[in-house]
Amino acid sequence: MTYSEQIKNFWENQLDPTNEERLPNWILAKKRLHETRGKQVPRITGKGTVFQDYRAENDETKVDYRLLVTFFVKDGDTFFHEEEARIHQAVFYKDTLVEDKEMIPEYQEESAPKIEPLDRSGADDSRFNYDRRAAVQYAERWWDDYNPEYEKFDVDCTNYISQCLHAGGAPMRGAPNRAEGWWYENNNWSYSWSVAHSLRWYLSGSNKGLTGKEVDKPEDLRPGDVICYDFEGDGKWNHTTIVVDKDKNNMPLVNAHTDNSRHRYWSYEDSYAWTEKIQYKFFQIGE
Repeated sequence: MTYSEQIKNFWENQLDPTNEERLPNWILAKKRLHETRGKQVPRITGKGTVFQDYRAENDETKVDYRLLVTFFVKDGDTFFHEEEARIHQAVFYKDTLVEDKEMIPEYQEESAPKIEPLDRSGADDSRFNYDRRAAVQYAERWWDDYNPEYEKFDVDCTNYISQCLHAGGAPMRGAPNRAEGWWYENNNWSYSWSVAHSLRWYLSGSNKGLTGKEVDKPEDLRPGDVICYDFEGDGKWNHTTIVVDKDKNNMPLVNAHTDNSRHRYWSYEDSYAWTEKIQYKFFQIGE
């Protein structure tokens, strides 16, 4: 049996939603989060795609693969799919699967300052017409892939969100100074384009071009809007997502990169990065 076949069989046995004792912790946490919101998860599927393997000297083979898990969620009288991709490593001894472990990424980015928006004072003469549908369509197209027209980052969440915003018509400005504005040009970019902390502060201050109006509740957001996350509550903003849909309770479902996710519940309570000190910022884009 090939490595891919053994990985496939392993996950078929692991992902029975009626047998919670066998579910991995993060999958069980996600299932229970849905249930606390009145949803049901009658089916979970997983698909592993091998992208690298190497053999050690002691008959041990480590296989790196990408696991795509799909949750079939019943929300009232409708269904939606939540999807998440994570990197795993399977360990084979003499070609038999003996261990599987997740390769957990870190939400760490290059050090970057708060970004002072250009033209922070004065009249707003450059408001753009935000195409929310186009931003969401882009978010859906690239949630688990990488547009070759842009740089790909190890921590790619804010780069992905910036691409979505630009697809919705958000105008770039500030180049070539990385500490000003919001832009991507000639394989270079502003801090606010690629770093969660910088984009959060840019949206708080910008009154021209790409703008964001801060609101108090996630219910106030619409598809195309943005959520920023400070997981530790220490003032350093770690993550950014885009709203792509709302559930039956009017709560946002979001797409994101790093742990590539689609239609994920906005709060991230099922994430290994979540802490009780988490802080959120909710931005209506183009308002």
